[in-house]
Amino acid sequence: MLDKSKSVHLFETAQNFIPGGVNSPVRAFKAVGGDPIFMQSAKGAIMTDVDGNEYIDLINSWGPMILGHAYDEITEAVSKAIPHSLSFGTPGALEVDIAELIVKMKPSIEKVRMVNSGTEATMSAIRLARGYTSREKVIKFEGCYHGHGDSFLIAAGSGAMTMGEPNSPGVTRGTANDTLTAPYNDLEAVTKLVAANKDQVAAIILEPVAGNMGCVLPNEGYLQGLRDLCTQEGIVLIFDEVMTGFRLAKGGAQELFGVQADLTTLGKIIGGGMPVGAYGGKKEIMDYVSPQGPVYQAGTLSGNPISMAAGLAMLKHLDTHPEVYEHINAQSAKIAEGTKENLKKLGLDYTTNEVGSMHSLFFTNVKVTDFDTAKTCDTALFGKYFNAMLERGIYLAPSQYETLFICNALTDEHVEAILKASYESLKEIH
Repeated sequence: MLDKSKSVHLFETAQNFIPGGVNSPVRAFKAVGGDPIFMQSAKGAIMTDVDGNEYIDLINSWGPMILGHAYDEITEAVSKAIPHSLSFGTPGALEVDIAELIVKMKPSIEKVRMVNSGTEATMSAIRLARGYTSREKVIKFEGCYHGHGDSFLIAAGSGAMTMGEPNSPGVTRGTANDTLTAPYNDLEAVTKLVAANKDQVAAIILEPVAGNMGCVLPNEGYLQGLRDLCTQEGIVLIFDEVMTGFRLAKGGAQELFGVQADLTTLGKIIGGGMPVGAYGGKKEIMDYVSPQGPVYQAGTLSGNPISMAAGLAMLKHLDTHPEVYEHINAQSAKIAEGTKENLKKLGLDYTTNEVGSMHSLFFTNVKVTDFDTAKTCDTALFGKYFNAMLERGIYLAPSQYETLFICNALTDEHVEAILKASYESLKEIH
């Protein structure tokens, strides 16, 4: 058994001062049992906790550490930026540089506004769509999580599902009435929803690859069907690429699937690990944002110079090193295929979904294509698997309803260790 005494003590202390002892619910390990692990440091693909235990990291800060932890180019960029001040509250040169690079790398984005988190990006994009169309209703999809804005905590996945509260108290009835939901991957259902609310829907927002009910891919033609519907009905199509942006390809999911959104929300990777988000899209829509247009949105720390320095270093590297995508996709494929082989050896009929450097093992024999099929998973068994892997030095997402993310620092030796631990863990819990 790993010595976790310092983590246990820190968690006991934290609960006296922080709600639940954590600053984001999924970290509390309620979905998997046991006490959360407190990390001390990380480098490359390895995290080290306060007790000195090392783990191969398969969440990578929920996606942004695509090059691995403490990557030299990024830490050097941050170190160079720090002496010039941690914040200006004024425009800065790096904001212009990163905006220009984002527009270059994502063809659907003609203008972009920097914010401080993915939640802030999605909230702002929804307000902008409403202001642009003069409509009030929004369609989201069951199991898709777009941060903790009120409009998004209706049939949410991820943390809300993990905590057993898909519909959070504090969300008003009026907000719920303006948020329409449809099953993910069901084009007919959303078409009927639009028809029933003719000329009232401002936006359709979705994760083009869902990452918050586990990794769930869009069906063939689904994204294009939504694109055609939105064009026909004058609805703003918003792709939440906080997870997939710059991870599945330089142009994100929109490049991978060949479908462009009207607005795109970004986060994670564009901060290189620093807190950041952004939303951008067609010029005629983005020009509705204040101070150019009437839709107000502001933020004192938006375009923070430290976050911009980290994000710019990250995007420059991804823009000039296509081999990163080749490597992370290959390593992820090895893990996915090895996991399937482990399941076969053990006679287990569980489901795996993968795309690029994102993948999930679902503890169900049902093909997972939406929220309902994701909920067929045996979450108690997943909790046992999580803890068995943790004891073997593999850090998974502490929820069945989260995807895993591969980083470029993951070596073949790491992959072998992951698959060995997975086989032993699956065998142990069965």
